[in-house]
Amino acid sequence: EPRCRQQLRHLQDSAGIAAPLPPRLEGRWVSTGCEVRPGPEFLTRSYLFYANRLFKALQFYYWDPSCRDPSYSLVIKGKLRLRQASWITRGATEADYHLHKVGIVFHSQKAMREVASWINQTSGEGCSGFLPPGRSWAPGALYEVLSAKTERDCTAALGFAMHELSLVRVERRYQPLLQPQQSGSQLVEELYLGDIHTDWGERLHYRPTGYQRPMQSALHHVHPCPACGIISRADEHHPPILPARAALPMQLSGSWVSTHCEVRPAVLFLTRYFTFHGNNHTWEGHYYHYSDPLCRQPTFTIYASGHYTQGIPSSKVRGGTELAFKVTQARVTPMDQVTVAMLNSSLAGSCGLAGSWSAGVEQDITPTNGCLALGIKLPHTEYELFKTEQDTQERSLLYIGERPTDGSSPDSPDKRPTSYQAPLIQCAAAPQEFSNYISLKYVGRKDANGTEALKPLPVAFLLFIALLFLRWD
Repeated sequence: EPRCRQQLRHLQDSAGIAAPLPPRLEGRWVSTGCEVRPGPEFLTRSYLFYANRLFKALQFYYWDPSCRDPSYSLVIKGKLRLRQASWITRGATEADYHLHKVGIVFHSQKAMREVASWINQTSGEGCSGFLPPGRSWAPGALYEVLSAKTERDCTAALGFAMHELSLVRVERRYQPLLQPQQSGSQLVEELYLGDIHTDWGERLHYRPTGYQRPMQSALHHVHPCPACGIISRADEHHPPILPARAALPMQLSGSWVSTHCEVRPAVLFLTRYFTFHGNNHTWEGHYYHYSDPLCRQPTFTIYASGHYTQGIPSSKVRGGTELAFKVTQARVTPMDQVTVAMLNSSLAGSCGLAGSWSAGVEQDITPTNGCLALGIKLPHTEYELFKTEQDTQERSLLYIGERPTDGSSPDSPDKRPTSYQAPLIQCAAAPQEFSNYISLKYVGRKDANGTEALKPLPVAFLLFIALLFLRWD
């Protein structure tokens, strides 16, 4: 499908993205819509970074997936110190942060009762009397849940941690102006902070290696963005109430493609391309893996196909649809010498024809029931969470459930995701039946004879380690 190819090629050219090191954080950064964290938790964020390294972060929590019914707000104050470039997550900067204080403002009696009971149940001595029972809700009252001065910390009950600040990346790009009468472009700045662990019990001490949905600069954001202005003007006493949006029926049929070079925890960079055939409930997916954060240096490609079940509305994540995906076939194309060497040294019978892999040549791994080295098992069922939305330009977006942070697979109903990955954008409406798929030519350098030689990767070793822990998605 030409538009899908075009979008993938555009991502490979990385669309003029600059990621300055060290990143410049000064100013206000806001969510561009209602965010879903594992749990699920529904929230919006507004973070202000000062030139003297101090920050004030606002997190607004809601009862609903449209971020229209606020529950409570957190005011988080502290100091952030940028350190060196991360050697684990290429393109990111590591940071140390120190919290000075965290306050909570409740937006209803119900929220106050619920949070107080969590804190009283799960916190240690210092927090047992956090809120006396029967205390009535006072609008606008700010209660301290963490203070560095008094060494009081009652935040654990909220599943609260700011480890997201320990991994930072800022991307700058220019967006063409949309109005036909305007020419030129405008600057868009995005702030990527560390991901939140999908397992609630792990999130308090997890150090991120991937990112969550990016925030955008309050000054330099994509237009139109109705949520951006509302969130940047809000404060802890006046939480943002986002505009109502019509719920869309789940329309999966068609082709969908990544909008960004995506990052996974355990450091995988990839783009995804899916086609769903609604008439017979079959699907095809392409996963293009890379070794760099702009998706320019291909490492391997996976093609997978199978069928999926009729969706049912999720009881756990309002607005989401539960599906089960069966993967019955898969093919792998190694794109660099590191991956070729790894596949060729894999155990006979565990991943295609042992010793026969070469760069740019696809192999069917269905006969060996998958590929042990890449963590692919066939046949295989995954329990999924999907939702479709329209963006502000009326384009269809598809959100697929977030992968478990520990690299495992959601292969049982209790491991079904409660949050989402970065959205895919629809690039073709009705499914195009295709069997030969887009092969993204790997970027090679000509050697002395003019034949294309593959670039050696400085991260070859790291990638090798990452591949050992990889679970495909």
